[in-house]
Amino acid sequence: MQTERASGGGQGDRRDLKVIVGAAIIRDGRVLACARAAPPEVAGMWEFPGGKVEPGETETDALIRECAEELAVRVEIGDRVGRNVRMAHGRSVLKVYAARLVGDDEPQALEHEGLRWLAADDLDSVTWLPADAPIVTALRPLLKTL
Repeated sequence: MQTERASGGGQGDRRDLKVIVGAAIIRDGRVLACARAAPPEVAGMWEFPGGKVEPGETETDALIRECAEELAVRVEIGDRVGRNVRMAHGRSVLKVYAARLVGDDEPQALEHEGLRWLAADDLDSVTWLPADAPIVTALRPLLKTL
């Protein structure tokens, strides 16, 4: 009988993958980029806000919670952006969703070193975390149409 468990590669069953969600918060044709403050090996690199989906939480619920915790904003979650990105030696998967701010909320860097709004032509002006780079590629044409 064949299973999805990897043999000898140290990867567990695909059902054991941790899901990390990210929000590509878009406003006026620009996306919010967040500079990591820690850990030291990635401090200063840029990412989309988000985090782990907790047990019993939907991906959308996790993004709403993470944006409130990291940026003190309310967001409305839209469609997926890009593909699933495998991370952490295959133990996690990143899924990014388009999002928009609700009301007059302005993002605050509560857990990040800094925040920047980037237009499509500015996306390469920062150093993205490797997991976020494929999402940036998928996001570029979307921003150009807004």
